[in-house]
Amino acid sequence: MALGLVLNLVQITLDYFSARDAMEEEINALIEISHSPASQIAYNIDVRLAEELLDGLLRHPATIDARIIDNEGHTMAAASQSSPESPYRWLSDLLFGDSRAFSSELEVRQLANLPLGELVVTIDTFHYGLQFLKRAAYTLFSGLLKSLALSGALLAIFYFVLTRPMMNVISALGRVSADSPEKIRLPVPARHEQDEIGTMVGIINQHLETIDSSLEQLRDAESAIKNYSNQLEQEVADRTREISDKNQALQRGNRALVRAKEDAVRRARSRANFLASMSHEIRTPLNGVLGMLGVALEGELDPVQRNRLEIALNAGESLLGLLNDILDISKVEAGKLNLENIPFSMRNLIEECATLHSQQARAKGIDLVSEIDPELPDTFLGDPTRTRQILNNLISNAIKFTDAGHVKIKATHSGGSLRLEVIDTGIGMSREGLHRIFSPFSQADTDTTRLYGGTGLGLTLCRQLVERMHGQILVDSREGSGTHFTVTLPLPVHQEPGSGTAAQQIPEKLRQIGVALAVPPTHPHRLALESQLRAWEIPVRGASRHLEGILLSTIDAGDTETMAFANNWPGEGVILAEARGNSVDGQTNHQILSLPLRRDELYRCLCRAAGLMPAEEAQEERTDVPTGATRPLQILLVEDNQVNQLVASSLLKKLGHRVDHAENGKRALEALKNAAYDLVLMDCQMPVMDGYEATRQIRENPEWKDLPVIAVTANVMQGDREDCIAAGMNDYITKPYNRDELRSTISRWAPRE
Repeated sequence: MALGLVLNLVQITLDYFSARDAMEEEINALIEISHSPASQIAYNIDVRLAEELLDGLLRHPATIDARIIDNEGHTMAAASQSSPESPYRWLSDLLFGDSRAFSSELEVRQLANLPLGELVVTIDTFHYGLQFLKRAAYTLFSGLLKSLALSGALLAIFYFVLTRPMMNVISALGRVSADSPEKIRLPVPARHEQDEIGTMVGIINQHLETIDSSLEQLRDAESAIKNYSNQLEQEVADRTREISDKNQALQRGNRALVRAKEDAVRRARSRANFLASMSHEIRTPLNGVLGMLGVALEGELDPVQRNRLEIALNAGESLLGLLNDILDISKVEAGKLNLENIPFSMRNLIEECATLHSQQARAKGIDLVSEIDPELPDTFLGDPTRTRQILNNLISNAIKFTDAGHVKIKATHSGGSLRLEVIDTGIGMSREGLHRIFSPFSQADTDTTRLYGGTGLGLTLCRQLVERMHGQILVDSREGSGTHFTVTLPLPVHQEPGSGTAAQQIPEKLRQIGVALAVPPTHPHRLALESQLRAWEIPVRGASRHLEGILLSTIDAGDTETMAFANNWPGEGVILAEARGNSVDGQTNHQILSLPLRRDELYRCLCRAAGLMPAEEAQEERTDVPTGATRPLQILLVEDNQVNQLVASSLLKKLGHRVDHAENGKRALEALKNAAYDLVLMDCQMPVMDGYEATRQIRENPEWKDLPVIAVTANVMQGDREDCIAAGMNDYITKPYNRDELRSTISRWAPRE
């Protein structure tokens, strides 16, 4: 019945569109018939004939208005009548609209270009809408009756053909016994043996027979399962005992692993303690050797003697560096290396490392390039000492294995990580060598060790330090094509306002006059110079075409052409950038910029060349007074080793101080009672009374509570500094004695007048 209703609605919809098209065609035909007479009437301007024509058009039941309009828009004749009223009009208007206007341009065939006006006919669509509604009602009503009749006939047929036989089958199923339902067989309804119902009953009976057979097999299987139940229970019990035995063996193995781990930790700690003790024992005589060599070199010596002593001093310092590397590796393996987390300037650290190794690069005739991203944050949080150690090792290795070309240091920051790259054009490494370089006491191959020397500890220490800082170190290299080390460290940025030249206001004069760059495009330092200038928004131009502003040019030793060009420069000032250290005569009036690039030095050179004084330089002039102790101090040196006493005394006397000696802590307390001292240098490991106990007793005396006590020891393992501070000491320095470190520490703690 619903299908019949849908079909009737489809038929009514099609009739609706047909009625709309018929209305259009009928009115267009009426206008076409009236077109020629209306054109003649408009041409002859016959009003009487026009009224007759329009009255004829009104006889059409749908026409409610007809008029002829001349070519000037005036109505020549018009006729109209009212629209009929009906309660069904709203439905007709909804489907067809309330009225439609049709128009036709009037023209005479002989005078096609002469406009005569137009014939306008307005019709009321209710005439066509009413006819459509009548047809739709008839279609819907007749379709409903047909659907009802068809549904009744189909229901009767379905009852006798399908429903009644199925009810018989259901009745037979209802009489099945609950005890043995598989034994029942359904009867085939009469006169349905060959049709679908008979086939269905036959299939059901076949399934019942199959179920009966399956139940018999299930009963047999159930009895078999019962027979195997005891065997399965026995197997489960056996397997349970086997798993229990394996579990106990695994627990014994775990306990053995724990004991092995604890034993390994004890061994590592014992090794670390042994190395710490050996460090103290080695540093003590080494301190004397290096100290006495340093003292000897400060005297008057002939060139041969000075050369021999410098060789001995360099050898001793190399031995000290090797000792430090071994101790650092031992600290990492023993878990005794603590990392600092303090603010530091990564830019300054990189520039200091580059400056430190620049002399080594100049001696080999290679360029050391520092390419630091101008947008690199000024301050990070981390361990500057260990970061410096990583960078120094990588730069030193790169310079050592590079005989021609350059070594480049790059630094960028993105995604919350600092990326450091050291790239060289040296000898490179084989694929097999890449797998060995991070192992202790290993280098890429034996030829490398024979030709370049080294212990192979530097990269091992770098890897361990990077891993302790939760970073990553990667290496890419090919034989003869150089090596590329990449270190990624997740160091957070420390927000510190107003740090570095980037935070300064670049003088507007520098942006106005710009820089004329006379650096070849292939020069290794050009990119670093140009990037920093553009980051400061200082215009960069070619010096050959723009003879104005500040000239920034690179120069090599003996380059008279560049020097002549600089001397005749008509612009604001001249900056000469040199990478070899001895390319420019010291008497020149030009600004000298030493390479590798240091940002603050470039800024100062630009300001001086432009006739400006950098802000920090002016501040330095206002505050350029010596800091620390400016008067000789009375210092008590507590040291049990006579060689170390001699070395330390010589250094202190050369610094202008007076020195008294004490062999142990007990003698130091007696000396303090007998004389007044400005500062105490206290060794930690001494007979009779060590430095820790002596310092504790010093702090117990109210008269000495403000007396500076500085620890001087050969112990460099983790916890040594903390032990000294806990005992009451003010600061901590390690042996061998270093003049600059000693001067800085004494200046920091010397009493102020």
